[in-house]
Amino acid sequence: MKHGYSLAACFAITVASSSIGTEAFAPTWPSLIVPLSRTSRNKNSPLVLSSSADEKNDRLEEKFGGFTVKQRLREEIESPFRQVRLFFFASSGVSAFVAFYFSALVAFKAYIGGYSDVPPLEDALQQVVINGVGTMGFGALALRELKIGKANLERIAKGGLLARLVVEPAVEGSARRTLKDYRRASRVIIAAGGSDYINRLAMSLCSDQLKDENTLPAALADVDIVIVPVLLGEDYKVVDSKAAWRNGVPGENDRNYDNSRADEIVAFPLGYGMWNDYLESDIDTAKGQ
Repeated sequence: MKHGYSLAACFAITVASSSIGTEAFAPTWPSLIVPLSRTSRNKNSPLVLSSSADEKNDRLEEKFGGFTVKQRLREEIESPFRQVRLFFFASSGVSAFVAFYFSALVAFKAYIGGYSDVPPLEDALQQVVINGVGTMGFGALALRELKIGKANLERIAKGGLLARLVVEPAVEGSARRTLKDYRRASRVIIAAGGSDYINRLAMSLCSDQLKDENTLPAALADVDIVIVPVLLGEDYKVVDSKAAWRNGVPGENDRNYDNSRADEIVAFPLGYGMWNDYLESDIDTAKGQ
């Protein structure tokens, strides 16, 4: 990675209960209540309760069409009438297309003449235009509903992936956490870029760049901000951000550099595969700008 490269400065993502919550409201399958056999139980024998939680979770995580049942249930809850609208627009489009087909035949018969059971050509062409517009209009509305539904599913899937991303708080001895753990108490900023960008970010938080002492880490801690510096390699893949942060190189204006000064508000990414999957679309967007 050459110095001077950064990827659209940073991606700022607020992790709140409304943005990364992955628990979709869905009907629950009842637990199975299985009594002991009559031959092996007495009147004091308790009933055996067999939980179906694992089976329920497996069903919710089953994928079809690229999305899980859980994600589709959540999308339907957010837009409960989308399927109704889609059915109405699609069926209306099919009906309009059938009418267009037959009106086109009538118009053709009126054009060639010799048929007594057809309306005048002008009226026949008018019906063709009306049915054609209806076909295209209802088709466009149905396609719009499909695109919006897919976009919502992609957003929900990405939100679920965001919640599962793993980080390691910078404070020594801290246990690994997922971003879901921060959703109620903190707001998370994911700052992704090249080595030069990560170095400048570290200097801005861990050194005094003005005449007085740098109080930015304390101010961010007061408002429950957590920063996740994400270092991207030459191929735009996530690499070891912790080493880059700890081995920052101060410039001539960076006084009293201490790489642990901002540990309270910093967490480093772990599980690079999931991070790469999550950032892929953002990186593609930044590369296209």
